[in-house]
Amino acid sequence: MFTGIVQGTAKVVAIEEAELFRTHVISLPKSLRKGLEIGASVSHNGVCLTVTGIEGKRVSFDLMRETLRVTNLGAVEVGSRVNIERAARFGDEIGGHSMSGHVIAMAELVELDEAPNNRRLWFELPHELGRFLFDKGYIGVDGISLTIGEVRPAGATHGPRFCVNLIPETLARTTLIDRVLGDRVNIEIDPQTQAIVETVERVLASREV
Repeated sequence: MFTGIVQGTAKVVAIEEAELFRTHVISLPKSLRKGLEIGASVSHNGVCLTVTGIEGKRVSFDLMRETLRVTNLGAVEVGSRVNIERAARFGDEIGGHSMSGHVIAMAELVELDEAPNNRRLWFELPHELGRFLFDKGYIGVDGISLTIGEVRPAGATHGPRFCVNLIPETLARTTLIDRVLGDRVNIEIDPQTQAIVETVERVLASREV
């Protein structure tokens, strides 16, 4: 489990390519390596990955075909930075919202509003995910627990859209400061929201039979 409170960013220092398979090697700061062991779970841009190797500050993670297909990690290059969060431990403070590290889709950055000490980003999602979006609801964006500021319904030429408002601390700690129009981010829908919506849909569908 993760909390969506990103602990920092790490640089990808090597990528080993194989058929439908990748190994990412990141340079992990000392503060994030404490107690880290092979087999541990670490979130990269909101994707739960397993540590497969540790050599000093170089930590390796394997990415399977589905991870490369569904997330933006397939587009990561050597020199890219990714958001990092170690798995939550029992007793840790949950400052964001409970997240599993299971990315459901990617969203495209379609609008960007800059203001002093603020940054508002608008993202577009696939049509089928619009039912999970609610004003002031939770959402995971590249592993960051964020509150949805506003929702716009899908139109004739575009999918549903939502915005998030970013404070300086979030911008300083994560890669969202570097995002530009057209970039694609990993999305995790709030698990509680997803469970409630899908349960209501099943109940309503059963009554129509």
